[in-house]
Amino acid sequence: MSGHSKWSTIKRKKGAEDAKRGKIFTRLARDIMVAAREGGGDEATNSRLKLAIGKAKQANMPKDNIERAIKKGTGELDGGQLDELTYEAYGIDGVAFIIEILTDNKNRALADTKHILNKHGGNLASNGAVSWQFDMKGYIVLKDDGLDFEEVFMVAAEAGAEDVTQEEDRIVVYTPREQYGAVVQSMEEGGYNVEESELRWEPQNETQVSVDSALKNMRIIEKLEELDDVQSVSSNLMITDEIASAFEAV
Repeated sequence: MSGHSKWSTIKRKKGAEDAKRGKIFTRLARDIMVAAREGGGDEATNSRLKLAIGKAKQANMPKDNIERAIKKGTGELDGGQLDELTYEAYGIDGVAFIIEILTDNKNRALADTKHILNKHGGNLASNGAVSWQFDMKGYIVLKDDGLDFEEVFMVAAEAGAEDVTQEEDRIVVYTPREQYGAVVQSMEEGGYNVEESELRWEPQNETQVSVDSALKNMRIIEKLEELDDVQSVSSNLMITDEIASAFEAV
């Protein structure tokens, strides 16, 4: 399991701060707005929008909120101007971060991100300083309701996936960036329950540090992800079972 996936598993177990209703509604609305802006407001022809709406419904987001977010994304209502930004940063002992931002205020997003990094021992890096250590990959999570792993593997591989793994109660499909859409479509057409789907930065190699250093880096990630403007944080931190257990115990 990659460090990014293990981090996601730890957060699910521990219970993320992101679960606060107001915060998660804000992020879900932004996801819907961006999806509608890029692919139109019809979920029948916009798979990204369909997935974003599905997540919103699972979180019990009111229908009016969903419809308003779609209209902002398509330009039918004001307030849909959002900027997608990518920051590169270093944590402690050379651990690299890529921070994905979605914001209506670039100055606030930059100031808040720099504050968290500086406060906890990290620092913002120049463009290109970190990204060369990562590849953009498709990440698709299927809920394992008694699925036949070999069958999922074959369907995914035929659509262009490069790896399929069993992670607790989920099956995770990894794809090259170029095949991401085709694999998502194949999963949906195959009747599989797609719980999560996104393009994310995956490290080419993971950086191993001491348990103490790893915990400090994980705290930086946690604090960054609490920011409203931060959509995701990817890192090349190697999270061993010892580190995962130590973090869950904090």
